[in-house]
Amino acid sequence: MTISLEVCANSATSALAGQTGGAARIELCENLHEGGTTPSYGQMRVARELVNIPLYILIRPRSGDFIYTDVEFEVMKADVQHAIEAGCNGIVMGILNSDSSVDIERCTILVQMAKQHGLGVTFHRAFDMCLDMHQAMEEVITMGCDHILTSGGKSTAIEGAFKLAALIQSAAGRIIIMPGGGITETNVADVVHFTGATQVHASARSRVKSEMTHQNEGIIMYSNNYNEYEHSATNPNRVKTIIKMANQPHQLDR
Repeated sequence: MTISLEVCANSATSALAGQTGGAARIELCENLHEGGTTPSYGQMRVARELVNIPLYILIRPRSGDFIYTDVEFEVMKADVQHAIEAGCNGIVMGILNSDSSVDIERCTILVQMAKQHGLGVTFHRAFDMCLDMHQAMEEVITMGCDHILTSGGKSTAIEGAFKLAALIQSAAGRIIIMPGGGITETNVADVVHFTGATQVHASARSRVKSEMTHQNEGIIMYSNNYNEYEHSATNPNRVKTIIKMANQPHQLDR
């Protein structure tokens, strides 16, 4: 069985790089340093023009928790509509209640909006905040989602590997449990072989140096020690390597 990679792309440029590297699907977002937020409509449209593999759009109006106000929920519905109008293939969403349970009512509204136009739905890593992940999985299945992106309730997929394996076993093919969170060339084989996952999720980014010949060292434009003269983008060579490593025979199988 071939293990496929979904690339978390932070721009239309990264989406194209993901396709070039052999990704099976793109999750398009922005602001990955904040955990990801909804990309602009321009990013959606241009990414759709550039890539011919499935393109999913992150529906997340802000960073922080996954409890949203009425105004924020209206923004999310508008962004789902934008994804539909842009010709995208799916959405990636997740809304919780204050007790860390799935907000079934609101999530179902977004799922139904997407499904009635033929879009797929992934429940994102809000899932990792749920108090009872097995109950949450059953609810997400019932509402009609196709994938759950999860690190097994831990900071990274490698740390959450035991839970991921249990979730995949419990899902029994009813939904795709897709490990994500800190997956790289060096650990993807272990995640795949320990959990039994058939799809994995990674950004496969590298730092890109600025081409500006004059750099004003006397100004700081951003907080948190960001470097104004470099940015991160998906590296197609890293995408290829992650896919290759995910599909290599495990050492214990030799």
